[in-house]
Amino acid sequence: MYLKRLKLINFKNYTDKEFEFVSKINLIVGPNGIGKTNLIDSIYYLSFCKSYFNSVDSQNISHDKDYFFISGEFVFDETTEIIQCSVKKNTKKIFKRNDKEYPTLSEHIGLIPAVMIAPTDNQLITGGSEERRRFIDSTISQFNKNYLKNLIKYNKALMQRNKILKDFKQKNQIDNDLLDIIDHQLIIPGNEIFTQRQDFTSNFMPVFTEIYPKISGNTENVGIEYESDLKNNDFKKLLIDSKEKDLILEYTNKGIHKDDLIFKLNNYLIRRIGSQGQQKSLLIALKFAQYNYLVNLSQVKPILLLDDIFDKLDEKRVTNIINFIVADNFGQIFITDTNKKRLEEIIKKIQNVEYKFFEL
Repeated sequence: MYLKRLKLINFKNYTDKEFEFVSKINLIVGPNGIGKTNLIDSIYYLSFCKSYFNSVDSQNISHDKDYFFISGEFVFDETTEIIQCSVKKNTKKIFKRNDKEYPTLSEHIGLIPAVMIAPTDNQLITGGSEERRRFIDSTISQFNKNYLKNLIKYNKALMQRNKILKDFKQKNQIDNDLLDIIDHQLIIPGNEIFTQRQDFTSNFMPVFTEIYPKISGNTENVGIEYESDLKNNDFKKLLIDSKEKDLILEYTNKGIHKDDLIFKLNNYLIRRIGSQGQQKSLLIALKFAQYNYLVNLSQVKPILLLDDIFDKLDEKRVTNIINFIVADNFGQIFITDTNKKRLEEIIKKIQNVEYKFFEL
C-alpha cells in the first residue's frame, strides 16, 4: 500500500497544491516554516482522521479561509482507494472513502496504517502519561476495531461520571443509582482495554528490545513496564473505595485513564538518567518497533513519516538508522529535512531503491 497522489486545498500554508509520490522513498527538503511538516501531517490526517500536531481541526485551515480539503489516492495490491477529508468552520468534519461518507470516523482507522516520528515525540519520554497512553492506543487501534470501540465507550462513560461528580459540589446531593449505572458502563470496556494493553506490552517488548541496539549501536539493557490501577485490583472495588475522594476532587482518579508506560535503561528511568542521544535512540527504536509490530499483525506495511529526525543526531546514529531502513523491508517512506546535502548522502547509501526529491 502506498500514497500515489495528494491534493491539498487551504490546509495550513497550502492554498492549492498537488503532489505525486513514488512508492518507496520521498524526500522533502526546504527551510524551516516552508511547509514540510504540514505536508506529512496531511498524510497522517488521511490515516487517523486528525492532525498529529494540532487537535483543533479548524486551526489547520489556512488563514482567511473557512475550510480545508485533503484528498489522497492510495494504491493497494489490486485496488485504489480515494480518501478525502474536509473541514469547514463550525460544521462537522467529513471523511469519505471512494466518495462514500463514513458514518463514524472510527470506521476508517486501520485502513491506511501509518507511523509518524517527529521532534515533538520526546514528550513520549519526558511528558505526562497521556502521551504514552496515546502511543498505546494509536498502535492497538490500527489493527483492533474492538479496542477502539471500547475506548470510545470508556471515554464517554468517564465524561458522564466526572460530570456527576462535579454536579455533586453544586447540588450537594448525588444520584447513587445513576452513578452505579455509569460505573458499570466504565468497568466493562475498562477491563477489556486493560487486558488488551497488557497483551500489547508483553508482545511489543521483544520487538522493541531487538530493534533498540540496532539504532543506538549499544548493548544497553532497555525495558518497558506497564502500570495500571487495575493490576491486582478489581475495577469495581477501586471505584467504590475511591468514591469519597472522587467527590472531593470532582473527577475519577482510578481507572485505565491513569495507565502509564515506564521506559527503563539499565533498570533506571530513562527520562532521569538518559542522555539526549539515548532518549532519541529509544524514541526512534520505539517507533520502528511500532511499525514492525503493525506489519506482523496486519501484513500491511504502514506509511512511515520521518519528520526532521536526523537533526541533532550524531553520524553514528544516522548511519544506524539508514542501515536499519535498508536492511528492513519498509514500504513507503517520507523523510523531511532542511539539509538537502544530508539527504543526498543518505540516498547514496541506499542502493536500488526508488526515490524522489521534493524541494519546497
